[in-house]
Amino acid sequence: MTDLPLVLLHAFPFDARMWDPVRAPLAERVRLITPDQRGLGRSPLPETEREPSLADAAHDVVALLDRLGLDRVVLGGCSMGGYLALAVLRLAPERVGGLVLIDTTATADDPDAVLRRLAVAERVEAEGVSGWFAEDNLPKLLSEKTRTERPEIAETVRGLIDAQPPSGVAWAARAMRVRPDSVELLRGRDVPALVIVGEHDAITPLDAANTMVGALADATLVVLPEAGHLTPLEDPAGVVEAILEWYPKVCSNGAHA
Repeated sequence: MTDLPLVLLHAFPFDARMWDPVRAPLAERVRLITPDQRGLGRSPLPETEREPSLADAAHDVVALLDRLGLDRVVLGGCSMGGYLALAVLRLAPERVGGLVLIDTTATADDPDAVLRRLAVAERVEAEGVSGWFAEDNLPKLLSEKTRTERPEIAETVRGLIDAQPPSGVAWAARAMRVRPDSVELLRGRDVPALVIVGEHDAITPLDAANTMVGALADATLVVLPEAGHLTPLEDPAGVVEAILEWYPKVCSNGAHA
């Protein structure tokens, strides 16, 4: 087992159970940590009057590393989890020995996306999450092949979304809409990175992955065929293989020193 732990941060609006398909094979080779983000899954939403910000969620991650006594980790995330990983990199770069960026982007939301996030937050607060959110988003979250040939994955996604607390979903939507652009952040950091993207990712497509790869000094790109935006659920074997093939490179670069 390698001596640099792997922390994986989940997508929106899910919890750490989205990593279940990759959990066992990864845990055989690395120390794996998969927290629920604030307000989602079993993680409470702190009472605060502060405006939602991924910077506060980044403090949560650093506090978790402190509690576990971990000076440095490989930090990974899918979609919103990738945004949060970049927020941690901005807050505490010395804690990040490597990045695994899965179906995510380093760019900020454009004005239309900002309005959509706010509309989601307001509707969730008014109507809850169950039912409509999954149905509205499944065509974007999963590839057509996944939806038509593997309906059990769509059911898993529905179940995970429907289980999330509306307050946490609304908080996360508002936090994502104000996140800063992180392309220059990546350009300024000499940290080894693995970028994974589904071939048919409709939310953060290959162009977004290529932007991150182009900004990073040491990046490996893996495109998983026939998968959409949720590659850990759609192609868990591909995600595991990509991570485990790349991981020794992180250690050989001295990232664990």
